[in-house]
Amino acid sequence: MEFQPHPNTEEVSVSCAVITVSDTRSPDTDKSGQLIKELLLADHHTVEFYQIIKDEPGEIQAQMTALSQDTRINAVIFNGGTGIAPRDTTYDALEKLLEKTLPGFGELFRFLSYQEIGSRAMASRAVAGVYQNKIIFSLPGSSNAVRLGMEKLILPELVHLVKQIS
Repeated sequence: MEFQPHPNTEEVSVSCAVITVSDTRSPDTDKSGQLIKELLLADHHTVEFYQIIKDEPGEIQAQMTALSQDTRINAVIFNGGTGIAPRDTTYDALEKLLEKTLPGFGELFRFLSYQEIGSRAMASRAVAGVYQNKIIFSLPGSSNAVRLGMEKLILPELVHLVKQIS
């Protein structure tokens, strides 16, 4: 059974920031960050800010705090650092800042991932929520995970979620 997202009667463009959390990627090798930008643009949204930052909790929180002050941005999409390896700290850094969480995002992401990769999906700590009137999403760094999260969860609901917090 195919469910439809909330219908949008008007075309609304959401202004987004894309942050890749990685100790090794560069703009040339950041396939997941580039994919997020491409999918947002194809869906008529804008990318106001893009950056690659180290997987350091302080850097992640500082970036989120800075973006929260940018009035152009309505949504921030992180990728990378959501696993359980010692250097995976995105979830830990963001969950301390989120004022409201959307548990369903992580639950649905893991369910959809399970259908693709099996029980390994349980190691993902994908998370979403609200911080300073901005919707925040955090996806794993793999391009397959990014495509799944963007196409099945984020893009269908992005406009609706932004309207909810406005």
